[in-house]
Amino acid sequence: MPFPACVPELTDGVVRLRAHRPEDAARIVEQSTDPDSLRWTTVPRPYGLDEAHAFLKLIEDGWSADDGVRYWAVTDADDPDSRYVGTVDLRPRGGGAAETGFGLHPEGRGQGLMAGALRLAARWWFGEGGVRVHWSATRGNFASWRVAWSCGFTHHGTLPQLLPDPEGGAAVDVWRASLGVDDVMEARTPWADPPLLTTDEADGILLRPWRDADLEHLEARDQPAHHMPARGVLDADTFPEWLLARRERMSLGVMLSWCVADAATDAALGEVLVFVTEGTLDDDTAELGYQVLPSARGRGVATAAARVVVEHAFVPRADGGLGMRRLVAQTADDNVASNVVLDRLGFTIWGRETAADVLPDGRAVDALHWELLRD
Repeated sequence: MPFPACVPELTDGVVRLRAHRPEDAARIVEQSTDPDSLRWTTVPRPYGLDEAHAFLKLIEDGWSADDGVRYWAVTDADDPDSRYVGTVDLRPRGGGAAETGFGLHPEGRGQGLMAGALRLAARWWFGEGGVRVHWSATRGNFASWRVAWSCGFTHHGTLPQLLPDPEGGAAVDVWRASLGVDDVMEARTPWADPPLLTTDEADGILLRPWRDADLEHLEARDQPAHHMPARGVLDADTFPEWLLARRERMSLGVMLSWCVADAATDAALGEVLVFVTEGTLDDDTAELGYQVLPSARGRGVATAAARVVVEHAFVPRADGGLGMRRLVAQTADDNVASNVVLDRLGFTIWGRETAADVLPDGRAVDALHWELLRD
């Protein structure tokens, strides 16, 4: 059948996939010139109706070829006009594998439409004999990853400097993930969004998600290197990459990181986190960590912030907590301030690594291993 009759219409009752139409061109232009589309995709710049019509011709040619790219227009199933709100595609790669790509018009975002569209496209591919769908996106494109994550894609890691920067800068890193024919199309790991946590008013702090603007409150590192790996230290020079890595690990369900903020000014004072090195935060044991900016030390900030996170960690999942059974921590023997915090919280030392770190002056320092069990 010729285009558009050859395009199968797919729906789950919430979202509908249909063939693209000539009248979609204006909304394709709106989508392609949106700041988020320009930030995360390689759409031509500038983008006008000529580019949209060329794209529509490309879509028709894809469906006309036996092994061509399969594009669908995404629409709201309840919209009687079936207005265009985005595109999802499958690009055959041979051997039953395909690459997927997708994008939404600003009006279609935040409604779960693209996750439904991706599931419909993937089911169609598997029904046609396909065995795997691959996804990729520029590192940091959490909106795209959240769609793939919610559809059951497994994150396979980051390929460094794989694609050119749309803005002409250095090549950018790319995330990769995939979905197999036998995989359940729902999230396989938790997405760890840190909830707002408050402490007693006397503590004068609150715990909230990190913001890009917290950079302005950061200070230079002043602690010994063996107290915390450099990549984990809050520092103005490395904060953008530090924050991206934190958010990345939270999206994989292996870390929760809170900004400890001054309750009166909202200025960042430090960090408290829980994390795992194996498995996810769906398990029953995690590690506690914390750090405080130099100017905020001596006020009990670390103890107060860590205490509220410990309490949250031990609250059952059914009641909004993390449902942990056991928390652990590791410190250097000479990190007196950090050791005092854990002692105040009721942690006990269960192990010691002799001469775990050798300092530049040749002195060896032991590492202490702590634990705290839920009552």
